[in-house]
Amino acid sequence: MKSDVVGPIYWSVLEHGGWKLHLAATSRGLCYVGSANKPFEEMEEWVGKQMRPAKLIRNDEALSPYFGELMDYIDGKLIRFTIPCDLVGTPFQRSVWEALRSIPYGETRTYSDIAESIGKPAAVRAVGSAIGANPVLMSVPCHRVIGKNGALTGFRGGLEMKSRLLSIEKEVSDSRVHEAAHHA
Repeated sequence: MKSDVVGPIYWSVLEHGGWKLHLAATSRGLCYVGSANKPFEEMEEWVGKQMRPAKLIRNDEALSPYFGELMDYIDGKLIRFTIPCDLVGTPFQRSVWEALRSIPYGETRTYSDIAESIGKPAAVRAVGSAIGANPVLMSVPCHRVIGKNGALTGFRGGLEMKSRLLSIEKEVSDSRVHEAAHHA
């Protein structure tokens, strides 16, 4: 499903935490967060397939509002994103992405859990495809979905990125639990 974009798509590069991430946004919000250390062409290809007109204009200032939350998240200082997203996908994909956003920080779910949460328990493969098509890594936390056996499974950003994001969340969640117990 393509989106009819009103106005240009602005893009920039966030370099933080040893990662280089290409970001793109429409006037409605963040529409793309690239895989760690992947080239501009990954974003350009996605925009060409999903958005029209696919006119990308570099504008660091337009993307700066998104930088802060993404950097804070990578640093373990942000648990809930408030930045607007412009998610381009089919109604089914968007329902899956909304289900991903409801997974609590520091927790994981299986593909079956997500399929059940959207009322389509037999659609596990389709859920997997929708998760793989998630254009906005991190703020739509597809990294929180794991295999039924607990194994890390495919992730557009790569398993190294997925593992690191889950580690950040586990560390923050564990320290918050420890802190809460200490103050009780």
